[in-house]
Amino acid sequence: MDPVAPYAQAPLPVRTVGIARPLHWLRLGWADFVRTPMAGLAHGAAVALAGWAAILLAPKAWWLAPGAVTGFVLVAPILCNGLYELSRLLGRGAQPGLADAARAWRRDAAPLVGLGLLLTALGTAWVLASSLLFWLFVKTSITTPLEFIRYAVVGQGHLAFTLWLLAGGLGSALVFAITAVSPPLLLGRRVGLRCALLTSVRAVGENPVAMAGWAALILAAIALSLATAMIGFLVAVPVIGHATWHAYRELVVTDGVPLRSE
Repeated sequence: MDPVAPYAQAPLPVRTVGIARPLHWLRLGWADFVRTPMAGLAHGAAVALAGWAAILLAPKAWWLAPGAVTGFVLVAPILCNGLYELSRLLGRGAQPGLADAARAWRRDAAPLVGLGLLLTALGTAWVLASSLLFWLFVKTSITTPLEFIRYAVVGQGHLAFTLWLLAGGLGSALVFAITAVSPPLLLGRRVGLRCALLTSVRAVGENPVAMAGWAALILAAIALSLATAMIGFLVAVPVIGHATWHAYRELVVTDGVPLRSE
């Protein structure tokens, strides 16, 4: 009998945690980052470079830049797969490095690939929807991100900017719900993609205040990273990635669920 089968459909049980636990997860995430700094910085640098690539598109296609930058954030949970692996190994007393993070992708990774494709599709859909909103509502000639910000804040772009924020907020809430714990769960245990997604939604639903606080902390880290010209991602990405592993370990009851093969 396939060991995944019993866990392919129904969500796993989850625990209820206190509202302050996200701060504890951050402390654990910081501790893991300090123990594996080079691997963490490499992950953060990859996200920062992707953000800069999106900004470089702005002079020729400014309407793509906001959606591209924020859309890349939507797929970040799966890109942190290597960080989850580092935290897993640190929890076992090992001293892993970047090579161990890379090997995580070669370990029975079909469900993780499925999640990655889903997030890529959602991120692409957001970029297209974002571009469509600006194409429909913004009639002023805009050639730079600074001109767009000026148009949205002090010009006549309030409607377009408000619609963009609402659409982005709804999309981000959906992605957060399905990825709060699903990527590390898929990495650590032999469960199906449907089980992982439903378990993540259950974890968020049964801990609404704590998980809202966790989402707020993530959004704050993203905002600070953007405000520092992407440099903040060097630290924010690894700390949040490691912290997500600890959130998963505390929230999800995995007793009796087979470990994913090494």
